Amino acid sequence: MTELTPADVFDLLLAYKKTAVLTAAIELGVFDAIASGATTSVEVAKIRELDERGTRLLLNALSALGLLTWSESAYGLAAGAEKLLVRGQPGFVGDMTKVMASTWEWAALAGLPDAVRQGGTVAPVNAETPGYEYWEDFAAHASAVASPTARLMADVLGPWAERQGRLDVLDLACGHGLYGYTLAQRQPHARVWSLDWPNVLPLALAHARRLGVGDRVSTIAGDMFAVDLGGPYDVVMITNVLHHFSEERATQLLRRAAGVLADGGRIALVGFTTSDAPPAAEAAAHLFSILMLIWTNEGEVHPSRVYERMLASAGISEVESHPVPGLPLRVIVGRRVGQVSPHVSG
Repeated sequence: MTELTPADVFDLLLAYKKTAVLTAAIELGVFDAIASGATTSVEVAKIRELDERGTRLLLNALSALGLLTWSESAYGLAAGAEKLLVRGQPGFVGDMTKVMASTWEWAALAGLPDAVRQGGTVAPVNAETPGYEYWEDFAAHASAVASPTARLMADVLGPWAERQGRLDVLDLACGHGLYGYTLAQRQPHARVWSLDWPNVLPLALAHARRLGVGDRVSTIAGDMFAVDLGGPYDVVMITNVLHHFSEERATQLLRRAAGVLADGGRIALVGFTTSDAPPAAEAAAHLFSILMLIWTNEGEVHPSRVYERMLASAGISEVESHPVPGLPLRVIVGRRVGQVSPHVSG
């Protein structure tokens, strides 16, 4: 490993400015304007109704970051930018700024020193607050990451799901709902129950209608630790949720989910995991644990061995773990063995 230099430290200190420049450019539609043929700051400013000087400074910063090309005052899109940063393109990922660089996260990060001192969030309104508005942005804009992960989950469950006479699916803390709805797209006999806070469910249902499965979706509004879950279900999904809690609390949720899972049914998880590898080999997961530190009371990314322990405690066996290509996430699927009563309340 090379010795740390002042330049390395300064680059880290400047990282928030790079994020702010990219986020502003997407919000202001700068990449869209250049894709439409604008090549100067005057043209971009006119198309997007911006100040010319402010636009020029932003375009220069984008060029400095390699997101635009520059030649004799003519700006162009860097290679790959049209596919990723121009709204309307199939590969557009710009809306992830509202998820991965949200104003909610910016505000919470200011409390990191105090969160380290305390061992958990110091924000009075945080990721565990009922009705937290961030989850509306997450539900509306997380498709760029959720869609490929949902397709992998549907692939993993597919051969088993196709053999089932019926397929009742519970998606706990569904957010956008894409995991359940993608499986329902693949399996015409599937019906999905989407559970989340009341402010999130309308956004999930919009995705269900867009994917053509709205007529096979029901909703359950409330706290997943307390509301009547109904059941039994053939699949229970818990996606990008368990890292919000301690191992003990996450195990409670897994046991609750297993209690409404039919004998032989599948539990399907999505989330970050860590291994025994050095933190530098799994940087995204360890940085995500920092987000959980500032945003939750006891959350963190759990190691794979902890997932195995939690699932075993919930009576889940035959566990398979599948990495998501190109993303630092895993799809984990296991089988419930044992009988459950038709309805479990509380």
